[in-house]
Amino acid sequence: MSCGEPHETDCSEVLDHLYEFLDHEMPEGDCTKFEVHFEECSPCLEKYGLEQAVKKLVKRCCGQDDVPTDLRSKVMGRIELIRAGEAVPEQDISLGGAGRPAATAE
Repeated sequence: MSCGEPHETDCSEVLDHLYEFLDHEMPEGDCTKFEVHFEECSPCLEKYGLEQAVKKLVKRCCGQDDVPTDLRSKVMGRIELIRAGEAVPEQDISLGGAGRPAATAE
């Protein structure tokens, strides 16, 4: 998505890192760039508002459930692999929960 207007920070960059912004997981300087972009770009601001609303809804509906420690560790490990640019082990891609094969689309 792009509004077609030139911006200092490209729409694709903003949308690619929107959840990092929403989760306050980016450096302050990047946050400032995103805030400036949202002031200039109504399509990105709209997308931000929608994602923020979804995040609040999920928190309200599911925020009370405790995440099993082992699941949290696995997810965080995979996130770190992806952030480091490493390949996710093939077994992680092809297996669903509890060692069962993942469903495939045909």
